Amino acid sequence: MTTARYTHGHHPSVVVAHATRTAANSAAYLLPYLTPGMTVLDIGCGPGSITLDLASAVAPGEVVGIEPGPDVLEVARAAAAERGDRTTRFEQADVMDLPWADGSFDVVHAHQVLQHLADPVGALREMRRVCRPGGLVAVRDADYGAMTWWPPADGLTAWLDTYRAVARGNGAEPDAGRRLLSWALEAGLVQAEGSASTWCYATPESRRWWSESWQARALQSAFADQAREAGRSDADLASYAAAWQEWGAAPDGWFVIVHGEVLARV
Repeated sequence: MTTARYTHGHHPSVVVAHATRTAANSAAYLLPYLTPGMTVLDIGCGPGSITLDLASAVAPGEVVGIEPGPDVLEVARAAAAERGDRTTRFEQADVMDLPWADGSFDVVHAHQVLQHLADPVGALREMRRVCRPGGLVAVRDADYGAMTWWPPADGLTAWLDTYRAVARGNGAEPDAGRRLLSWALEAGLVQAEGSASTWCYATPESRRWWSESWQARALQSAFADQAREAGRSDADLASYAAAWQEWGAAPDGWFVIVHGEVLARV
């Protein structure tokens, strides 16, 4: 997959977080359109949790999940084995140069992918190419600029500013959600409909999980390494982790991630 540079990386804290994603909490806008027997390409499949849910929705249809590197694909294959799924395939491939003929899939799906690409419009064109006429291209991406939380925390504001600066320094676009419909139209997906949905962390359990995830990621992940390269100090990173810890302990803590979505008929 052509990325400017993947901001998150595959530190265990990232992979564990991504493995909590399901079709229900991350692709609900697509699920009503899936029927048994469809073929699906899942781009940027990560640890495979969404991919395997999509496979359940279209069984006995063929489903393929792809990633640009081999490491996380092994996690996805292990997840498939644990579920007893012997038909879903996980392969190494680049979204900018997909190794399939025109019109190979009924559905081409990408979750949290376009925000990491140097050429999201080009990726959408390639996704359209391998989608059959009458099929669906489905994309969903977070919009970091629309993230909001309570109570106010200067440390979280600094973390967000740093994340957006690092992502843009990588050549990516962290505020992708608001741009998806524009990108889709530019890619020639003229039958495209935009929507939005959220992840909300407001229960004690979800606050604890989200804050602990980002405490680790602020200190140890690829994001942390790239933040240092961008001039942030270890003290800066520690302040981000402390802000996440404080937010996670707040009884009125609330954090919302807004996602843009596009469902396009080819």
